[in-house]
Amino acid sequence: MREVTDSSFEADVLQSDRPVVVDFWAPWCGPCHALEPVLAQLEDRAAGSVGFAKLNVDQNPLSASRYGVLSLPTTILFDGGEPRETVVGARAATHYERAWATWLP
Repeated sequence: MREVTDSSFEADVLQSDRPVVVDFWAPWCGPCHALEPVLAQLEDRAAGSVGFAKLNVDQNPLSASRYGVLSLPTTILFDGGEPRETVVGARAATHYERAWATWLP
């Protein structure tokens, strides 16, 4: 998963030509680390049709604030420059598959 920042968010996520899942996380967040392999598995499954990115909220508070991220981990799927589906907390892969079924192959 690539890293995005407040300064790259517009170009990397909002202007992307494909949907992008953004993982809002922090280094001190245990559930965030537990979620990493789940998102990596989904990224492999998406095979380039959906992008996956991480945003460290401690270093990039503007994007987290803009999208109302108050709990970690929070993942938001953006499509067409808009947030389309938000999942709060670390969940099983099947939860994300259902939430993002419209976008995942």
